[in-house]
Amino acid sequence: MTALEITLIIICLFLLVLICASFYFNFKFGKLILDLQDSIEGSLDLLDQRYLSMSKVLEKPVFFDSLEVRQVVSDIKDCRDSILLIANKMTSSFKNNN
Repeated sequence: MTALEITLIIICLFLLVLICASFYFNFKFGKLILDLQDSIEGSLDLLDQRYLSMSKVLEKPVFFDSLEVRQVVSDIKDCRDSILLIANKMTSSFKNNN
């Protein structure tokens, strides 16, 4: 065996190790990304349910003219709008990719 053949064998073995490490980390990070996507989708489903629930409550008229009650209704509206804003921000990157 010549020095060139030995060098090429060593380089091939090194590249094989690098490819195996790359496959391992690609699989690991791919699984992490898929798990993260599943948890985001679950969170968005929950946010959607809460948004619908708040919207139904806010459609009902308020019969009590207290400042505190009006403030609570205003806070619920703000929370509903915040939920919608969060959901839109989380899904904006998915909409652009399609």
